[in-house]
Amino acid sequence: MDKNRVYFFDTTLRDGEQVPGCQLNTVEKIQVAKQLENLGVDIIEAGFPISSPGDFNSVIEISKAVSEPVICALTRAVEKDIDVAADALKFAKRKRIHTGIGTSESHIKYKFNSTPEEVLERAVKAVKYARRYVDDVEFYAEDAGRTDNVFLARVVEAVIAAGATVVNIPDTTGYCLPSEYGAKIKFLCDNVSNIDKAIISTHCHNDLGMATANTMSGLINGARQCEVTINGVGERAGNTSLEEIAMILKSHNDITLTSGINTQSIYSISRTVSRLMNMPVQPNKAIVGKNAFAHSSGIHQDGVIKNTTTYEIIDPKDIGLDTNSIVLTARSGHAALKFRLDHLGVNLTGLDLDKIYQDFLVLADSKKELNDEDILHLVGKDASKNQTVKINWLQASSGVGMKPHASIGLDVAGKSFEAAAMGNGPVDAAINALRQIIRQNITINEFTIQGVTKGSDDCCKVHMQVEYEGMYYYGYAASTDIVNASVNAYVDAINKIDDLIEK
Repeated sequence: MDKNRVYFFDTTLRDGEQVPGCQLNTVEKIQVAKQLENLGVDIIEAGFPISSPGDFNSVIEISKAVSEPVICALTRAVEKDIDVAADALKFAKRKRIHTGIGTSESHIKYKFNSTPEEVLERAVKAVKYARRYVDDVEFYAEDAGRTDNVFLARVVEAVIAAGATVVNIPDTTGYCLPSEYGAKIKFLCDNVSNIDKAIISTHCHNDLGMATANTMSGLINGARQCEVTINGVGERAGNTSLEEIAMILKSHNDITLTSGINTQSIYSISRTVSRLMNMPVQPNKAIVGKNAFAHSSGIHQDGVIKNTTTYEIIDPKDIGLDTNSIVLTARSGHAALKFRLDHLGVNLTGLDLDKIYQDFLVLADSKKELNDEDILHLVGKDASKNQTVKINWLQASSGVGMKPHASIGLDVAGKSFEAAAMGNGPVDAAINALRQIIRQNITINEFTIQGVTKGSDDCCKVHMQVEYEGMYYYGYAASTDIVNASVNAYVDAINKIDDLIEK
């Protein structure tokens, strides 16, 4: 075994799915599991089988659907739990039972009304029982972050002797400081006599914003498995983000740790999990947030345009993105404006560029962010005149007891068209009507609605990403009418597809 190899244990489908309102059905779980396999994760924690028939069935179906990763099922230190988990894993090509019990003074006293010796006995008994079913047993010492290190070392040594192949040291409440958590892992490596017979795993929560730092500290101090989730989803403030650990290992040549993660698949699965769980990724989220590779400061933009390494330590292509983003705001400089103009096919230099830049600053002071249409308008090339698809009129209706319905009139390359359709809501109905006219396979990948003001007359902004023939296009619109804003954002995106109408 490579001593520098870090094994990625993904628990998006178990710990991540415990977020209220983010439950996935079996079909959705299989979709995520297949992408996790493509991503290169080593272990997929597929569920907690005894918790519900749905979880039991999901573990069975995920076991059938993927072949490379180990499929893991969670249990308590209870024989019935372990029996059910073993049954759920019967189709897994590589299987693991993950069993455990709380070891902190708080858990022992208040949760179990027990003693340290009784908890130690239950831990050993559970591992031995699980080994009857599988050769790969992981033990978790819940709330290990707040467990006395000497007692924790006793538990770890005992469960390894009982047959545990992996021992999980969770910072269940996200309480530990990175130095504290790293020291805990090192203490175990130095004081557990049979530690070489098992892999030590990290499992850190983000209650104080230290999950990634704690995980890295654990790995640097001897842990060789990290338990993570896509986008950091998980209970309360979430778990350690898979993408953050993967890119730290890839970016830091001074850390001699390796993984099997195919980082170019990160962005795709991030968006899949966000969409299926209905959990938008915060714009400033490390690695996968939409602003992670966006630059609005003039100084930063100038540097990135000259050489991306001036302000980017990660190549966007390494996570599956085509390029970075130069965002035009009042803080942008000449270089960023010229870069965007060149991209739009407008070549300005010298005094001409200076004049446009002054107009640009005036407009930028009144708008938070300028889009391509704003820039073209500044140089006398109003993009609206060049739009192939324009909305002539739009009407949508919905209400209690009626199916949402929408009608639309479009001008497409100078010709008028009308269509009507129904949908799951007025927005869906309106876009369905539009699609009856624009008969192309255009997929909506991202659809974000953001409120600008507060109150019943709230103005909303809609950002949309669509995919057409493997290419991505972005649309934007703002309105007090959410249906109008949504359809206009869709039209804005498809107007950027050069050869759409010809087809």
